[in-house]
Amino acid sequence: MDYLIVALGNPGTEYSKTRHNVAWMLLETLSFFDRLGWKKKFKAEYCEYKTAEKKFFFLRPLTYMNLSGQSVQELMTFYKIELKNILVVHDEVDLEFGTIAFKSGGGLAGHNGLKSIAELTGSKEFKRLRIGIGRPQSGEMSSYVLSQFSSGERAELNTYLEFCSKALTDYMQDGFEKASTNYSRKNFKQARE
Repeated sequence: MDYLIVALGNPGTEYSKTRHNVAWMLLETLSFFDRLGWKKKFKAEYCEYKTAEKKFFFLRPLTYMNLSGQSVQELMTFYKIELKNILVVHDEVDLEFGTIAFKSGGGLAGHNGLKSIAELTGSKEFKRLRIGIGRPQSGEMSSYVLSQFSSGERAELNTYLEFCSKALTDYMQDGFEKASTNYSRKNFKQARE
């Protein structure tokens, strides 16, 4: 069975270290990242990764966040991947920095990348890995998600991303239900205790 893991972000060096691109940063911490052979197609970069029993496609849309669904829809149609086998990895303002959660379907919480995917696939019932970035203390949400992590957050970012990477790897190995139970609103600091 084939699976699709979509990491949402914006292309371009000016966005590379911003909160909105935390899913792309996560991919780069995967233990096998250096072995992935990325290709350009579907308005995106994509690659295949095979385990003993499953084949995964990784997708980084290059359309900018609010058009992410174009890439997702094109790849899932081309490779005939079912919606239930899609996991979208994205930044989440409703979870504090350091906290992650898996989610199946449900609301889109104003996230333009998720909205685009729901519109173009015709459904909100795809799975998600939500990476908490917290809410701004003040100012515009759009400026906040497109800004870089604070110095305090940057000091912990690598540890946080490694924790996210473990969650994603566990999902690939053990499936959604088990990973969802093990990482239900879990903070990486709790995991160290």
